[in-house]
Amino acid sequence: MPTYPQEPDRAAPDPVEPVPEGAGPPPRGDLPQPGPPRPEAANGEPGPDAAGSAPAEDEYTTAILELEDRWRRALADLDNLRKRHARELERERAVERARTAAAFLPVLDNLELALTHAGADPGAIVEGIRAVRDQAVNVLELIGYPRHAETGVAFDPARHEVVGIVQDPDAAPGTVVEVLRPGYGDGERQLRPAAVTVAKRE
Repeated sequence: MPTYPQEPDRAAPDPVEPVPEGAGPPPRGDLPQPGPPRPEAANGEPGPDAAGSAPAEDEYTTAILELEDRWRRALADLDNLRKRHARELERERAVERARTAAAFLPVLDNLELALTHAGADPGAIVEGIRAVRDQAVNVLELIGYPRHAETGVAFDPARHEVVGIVQDPDAAPGTVVEVLRPGYGDGERQLRPAAVTVAKRE
């Protein structure tokens, strides 16, 4: 029987060369090769051109713009409040002036009435003028300025202004003997003190 040379078995694996101990697997052509290391700071933090720096700056800028807007709005509100307060204060002053003037209108009416009857009985004119004076004093008291023209009371530097010192045996030393000009008002609402003469102290 004739013999043919045997062909090598195609299914048989190629001989594998031994891999030295401790060596890793050979690199494959279909895997990406590691590139050079990325630049980092000495402490391991990202470098100056890291991706998170730009959003942080945008947040700071937005916060600053918002604070500036709120500051401008607060200034505008404060200015409007100041103007409104000035208008209200002026309106209150006008109302108070009108109220005081209206309270004195009856006094003027009575004075004109007294002048109209000036040629009549002189005694009646004096009584009419005294009544008008009392009416004016009452108006001042109603708006918060009572009259002070008392004699025989102790001298009070907050209510009296000494214009003379007299020797009066019938008056206690340091008391008001005569009121030359009445005073009106008390404390912080005092229009003027009463001008008085005071008994001399021993």
